[in-house]
Amino acid sequence: MLKYTALALVTAVFAGQAMAAAKCTAHPKAEWMPEAQVKAKLAEQGYTIKKFKVDGNCYEMYGKTKDGKKAEIYFDTKTMDVVKSEIE
Repeated sequence: MLKYTALALVTAVFAGQAMAAAKCTAHPKAEWMPEAQVKAKLAEQGYTIKKFKVDGNCYEMYGKTKDGKKAEIYFDTKTMDVVKSEIE
């Protein structure tokens, strides 16, 4: 019985993580907006970038909004459209 409970718990954790992932469209790397350009646009919009990285087919930014709120935002690598965001 304990074995089944543990399996159910592990399955639930991985399912929750899979649902939380941002779904960005895959574009050829040659079509991606350069990271420096994305960072510059974010700075123009008032964001403070703490961490910026590529996550699968998305650009991912951790930092703060112009209002000082914590932000985690996923962007399309070609269009810079927001795919997913969590603002606290």
